[in-house]
Amino acid sequence: MKFAVIVFPGSNCDRDMYHAAKDALGEEAELVWYQTANLEDYDAVLLPGGFSYGDYLRCGAIASTSHIVTEIKKHAEKGKPVLGVCNGFQILLESGLLPGAMLRNKNLKFMCHFENLVVQNNKTMFSSAFSEQEVIALPIAHGEGNYYCDEATLQQLKDNHQIVFTYENNPNGSVHDIAGIVNKEGNVLGMMPHPERAVEDILGGADGLKLFKSIVMNWREAYVAGA
Repeated sequence: MKFAVIVFPGSNCDRDMYHAAKDALGEEAELVWYQTANLEDYDAVLLPGGFSYGDYLRCGAIASTSHIVTEIKKHAEKGKPVLGVCNGFQILLESGLLPGAMLRNKNLKFMCHFENLVVQNNKTMFSSAFSEQEVIALPIAHGEGNYYCDEATLQQLKDNHQIVFTYENNPNGSVHDIAGIVNKEGNVLGMMPHPERAVEDILGGADGLKLFKSIVMNWREAYVAGA
């Protein structure tokens, strides 16, 4: 499986994503500059955390207008996996690939520590290696991770089982304790916690590795076994 790790001016978690895919998983991975023409040669797209364009205007807002996001939308329309973490999640929200918006953390402070998450839906291509209601520990590192949506959107997320991860002890004020959601088709996941920073025990835990293993396992079932 071949992963594209998108790099914007200001990205700072791209190497972590690259390491998770290439070294921890043992799959192919390439760092892809945001001005790249297309993503046709890649099986999955990873949007890393960081501060794309310095987080000017709104986090992810400027990056969401770039040409590569148009290519990511084409990639997603084909049913291929797209994972956006932290700033990557913000870009997915700003681009309309996922519903909702991000607000400042309720305490108005940047937070960087491990948080426990609850796996609410283990029937997605990103979460099938987990057990339902499994509690996992992943690090957060954000100042604007307070997920917000209106009541109608929240009800749709619930009805369509789009809420994949919730916080056990909500650190940022996110509505319904939401830490990660998928689109209705189930192939685009956005989450604020960093699974790529938890793929080896030496990093403080390896719970995040199951997420990447889920992607590979489901891709192989869909594309390799069916070939």
